[in-house]
Amino acid sequence: MRFEQELVELLPRLRRFARGLSSDASDADDLCQAAIERALNSRDQWQDGTRLDSWMYRITRNLWIDERRAAGRRGSHTPIDDAVTQVAGDGAAEVEAGALRGDVDAAMARLPGEQREVVLLVLVEGYAYREAADILDVPIGTVTSRLARGRESLMTYLGEAA
Repeated sequence: MRFEQELVELLPRLRRFARGLSSDASDADDLCQAAIERALNSRDQWQDGTRLDSWMYRITRNLWIDERRAAGRRGSHTPIDDAVTQVAGDGAAEVEAGALRGDVDAAMARLPGEQREVVLLVLVEGYAYREAADILDVPIGTVTSRLARGRESLMTYLGEAA
């Protein structure tokens, strides 16, 4: 029961990570659902006492990579812009916050996948460099360089949006 409870508590963070990887809300939901399904089916592979969040991020990332490879073989599609289906709220602050969020989302989407993963894990989720390196199965120096390049690119992209 502890496994399922921790999994449920992890859902908002896992969805945020999936959203950052896929840059599309419905694709993120699909990715999250697939990751949860895989985790439940592979529960016996998770070792009690280890970090469930790291294990789930690895599962999510691997599924995302698999999906990107499969999409490359299938060809690309253009998703319907989320903004078309949203109902406008009122208030200048809400509009401004939405525009800023859109700028950040657009800047994140422009990052190469490897940089976006590291930015999401370190800057958004708050993982230490070593933890991010373990999740991504790369050396810590790779995390450091991807993060530096990702930060630099984000500042450039956000400067263009201003």
